[in-house]
Amino acid sequence: MMRSLYSAISGLKNHQIKMDVIGNNIANVNTTGFKRSRVTFSTMLSQTLKGASAPVAGPPTLGGTNSIQVGLGASLGSIDQIMTQGSSQSTGNPTDMMIQGSGFFVLTTNGTDKVYSRAGAFSLDSNGTIIDPATGAQLLDTAGAPIKITPDTYSSYSIDSQGTITGIQISDSLPATIGNIGIAKFPNDAGLTSRGGNFYQESNNSGTATVYGADTTPYPSGTALVSNTVEMSNVDLSTEFTDMIVAQRGFQANSRVITVSDSLLQELIDLKRQ
Repeated sequence: MMRSLYSAISGLKNHQIKMDVIGNNIANVNTTGFKRSRVTFSTMLSQTLKGASAPVAGPPTLGGTNSIQVGLGASLGSIDQIMTQGSSQSTGNPTDMMIQGSGFFVLTTNGTDKVYSRAGAFSLDSNGTIIDPATGAQLLDTAGAPIKITPDTYSSYSIDSQGTITGIQISDSLPATIGNIGIAKFPNDAGLTSRGGNFYQESNNSGTATVYGADTTPYPSGTALVSNTVEMSNVDLSTEFTDMIVAQRGFQANSRVITVSDSLLQELIDLKRQ
């Protein structure tokens, strides 16, 4: 009975974590570039009451027996980020961009450290630098330098599918290349560490970033930039609500195990009193 109590407690803890993850997914259903997470469980160690035996040729001839084990509950297996493409939303803002396919924008928050993001809702600061308006992080080109669209120099500008920013100069109305937006790719996108603000950073399991751009190495096949558009969250509410029901029922079932185990213990105590 004590085993059942502790097994049920482990189940409660795991399903609470699952609910925490589901709640975070739903909270970010409209967050630009957000990637949903999922929870997996794994079994804990089992207590072996009797080991397995091999068949005996005899005499007498006996068949083998399986081991007898009692499971000791469940543990948290993993919390994985699902890096599938989110839906697109047209904004009409020339600095807004969406990465079609895999890859991440490269930004810096302090001029040296690099962070990575799928959120392409950018704007210009007073110096003409392309920034993340929520944090002030600067968007970097393929060389790792901030991209600046000098004020009062260009009458208009556009961004093509390979990340080249072309501006029409006010002085002579001729086109000029302003910069090339770098897109970073990792061997394992799901291995990136989320650090808030829609940013990710490299981890030991993500691998090292390879930056692509039109002026160095063109974007790989299947990857392109779409301007005047942002990528929305890949959270599917129907999936989250279904997972929520499953997590709720799992929590209730484990609570029921605790209640029944407590009743059995109470029965033992009552027997002693008799």
